[in-house]
Amino acid sequence: MDRMLVTVFDDESKAYAGKKALVDLDREGSIALYGYAIVRKNADGTTSVKQSDEPFPIGGVSGSALGALIGALGGPAGAAIGATVGLVAGGAADVYNYGVSEDYFYDVEKALKPGKVAVVAEIDEDWTTPIDDRMDAIGGTVLRRSISEVRERLHQEDVTAMKADIAQMKAEHAMAQAQRRVKLSEKIRLLDSKLQAKLQKQKEHRDALDREAKAKADYMKGRATVAASRASV
Repeated sequence: MDRMLVTVFDDESKAYAGKKALVDLDREGSIALYGYAIVRKNADGTTSVKQSDEPFPIGGVSGSALGALIGALGGPAGAAIGATVGLVAGGAADVYNYGVSEDYFYDVEKALKPGKVAVVAEIDEDWTTPIDDRMDAIGGTVLRRSISEVRERLHQEDVTAMKADIAQMKAEHAMAQAQRRVKLSEKIRLLDSKLQAKLQKQKEHRDALDREAKAKADYMKGRATVAASRASV
């Protein structure tokens, strides 16, 4: 199951140990580590990226949710950091656009207090014990959440509502007086412009998710091929 994983530590040395544990679990085949970053929460509330996976195991496309979360945690400065290190796909820093729920974001924000350091990762895991055991031994607090497609549903609901509003205004336009028609025509034009922008954004987001899914599938296929070749030796 694809998950966003944030493990919070008291200092950088423990965070680096946590990162190494994830890399080791990936090499062992216990998890798939698509990408990670080590971030520190500064006294002013911004985040600093101490280390990131360059490039990501699947060529950087998994950086969307990862970078969005880092950007959201750090505010405008964090968003700039995320874009600078290539963690934000398409320059977007909206954490909710990538299926990371609002309550999870606030849980992470609450745990990552100033001075704390976290390993933020996008992973695939079948069960939680391997990571939990390793991180508990190092002293990390683990927060995980499945990456959902809930945002796609919300986008579609917005589109449906806009189309309904346009249809209603067009019906009113057909029966309205001349002066009223002018105002309705302008409202229809503006709303249609917003609708087209929404549809384009929705398409771009869907295309990005499709590319990411394919890259992850290719990555997992490559891992399986390597494991099979090792087993045959």
